Amino acid sequence: MEQIEQIYTNCLAQGAYFIESGGEAAVIDPLRESQPYIERAERLGVKIKYIFETHFHADFVSGHVDLAKKTGATIIYGPTAETKYIIQNAEDGEEFVIGNIKIKAIHTPGHTPESTSYLLIDENGVEKAIFTGDTLFIGDVGRPDLAQKSKIVTVEDLAGALYDSLRNKIMMLPDDIIIYPAHGQGSACGKNMSSATWSTLGEQKKSNYALRENMTKEEFILEVTEGLQAPPQYFPKNAKLNKIGYDSYDDVIERGNKALNTRDFKVIVEQEDVLILDVRSKEEFVRGFIPNSWFVGLDGSFAPWVGTLINDITQKIVLVAPVGREEEAIKRLARVGYDNTIGFLKGGFESWKNANEEINTIPTISADVFLDLYKKDSSISILDVRKPGEYSNKHIYGANHFALDYINENIAEFNDQQKQYIHCRSGYRSTVASSILMEKGYSNFINVQCAFADLENSLSLEGSCPSLIK
Repeated sequence: MEQIEQIYTNCLAQGAYFIESGGEAAVIDPLRESQPYIERAERLGVKIKYIFETHFHADFVSGHVDLAKKTGATIIYGPTAETKYIIQNAEDGEEFVIGNIKIKAIHTPGHTPESTSYLLIDENGVEKAIFTGDTLFIGDVGRPDLAQKSKIVTVEDLAGALYDSLRNKIMMLPDDIIIYPAHGQGSACGKNMSSATWSTLGEQKKSNYALRENMTKEEFILEVTEGLQAPPQYFPKNAKLNKIGYDSYDDVIERGNKALNTRDFKVIVEQEDVLILDVRSKEEFVRGFIPNSWFVGLDGSFAPWVGTLINDITQKIVLVAPVGREEEAIKRLARVGYDNTIGFLKGGFESWKNANEEINTIPTISADVFLDLYKKDSSISILDVRKPGEYSNKHIYGANHFALDYINENIAEFNDQQKQYIHCRSGYRSTVASSILMEKGYSNFINVQCAFADLENSLSLEGSCPSLIK
């Protein structure tokens, strides 16, 4: 009897899989750190035989290279994948034996040219589950615009290939087969994903817009490509790392996991081109932080926001973290290819404060205070830093749109001559935006830390208005 374990990472909305049968195991789409998979194998007394990659991931750095070196497992990619390290290219329909089961490679191009799904056939020959990568999600399908750019293969070409892969290969399987995708809700690899992390093919035929009956290829291409926002800037960089290889994860952790006293931390900040990344809570950050710090809190979508906002993936980083969570921050940075953490402030922010070093704060107000201000003067200037879809769906009457996703591109548009009230859904993104604005020399703003629902229940809202900043 096989065992399938889905290992889900909420920050990346990513699912990796550990499959065990008859003393052997396979890992599908592993995260950067390999030790959790090795420990599972040791606990179960099995040998990891294969590492299956569904495609060149763009939103995280996979752990296949390190895991293969440590276990001797073979890395399997689809038929057309080309890498700088040793892999085995599976032929379409090729079967791989793992203990008493088989994994069948099904080439399903569309999300990317090399995209491949893996069908699990149990010891009785029953087609039981399929690991679809970014080809088929729960409620959605993979976007076709993340592959390496080519003048020969267009986004529409890939969307058409995805239609064929779904109709001619995946949808031909039994309705009771379990769908195990690589991502769920919150990932930028799709646009309409469910919060569910698995489903059956039959259920997806009923509920997934992209699998509806009698859908033409032309309709599919139009719907799948419509309304796609530009992917985060780190996506092609991660895809390249997954294709050519990367530094050892253990080396990255060792390099970054260095405690710096206040004096040494200050010297590094003054003498090197480093970014101070403060990963504490938003409430702690606004009350006091080291000048020129950027805030991206660990207790949020940390890695995706780092990848979206820090344009240089080779940027040297020094951390201000909650005591005891420094290595967690280094690990989560490495998951998206930010491998150049060079140390952290020993003792956290308290050590900086206790040394009587300079401290900045961000003027911040609650929902109640903001509501009082707005009701007295609805002409105050409001910046909504949520995503375009959130803003167009519903926003405060008169609020301007200044999406955090594009703050680096649009920062020159910030009006520092008039006080701006910056808000998002919870106060996390508004605090991130405030920290970046302050580091860039802007100061005429107030950060509103509150739940958008608090504002929604008390203010006039409007929807479907064009963004003022694209």
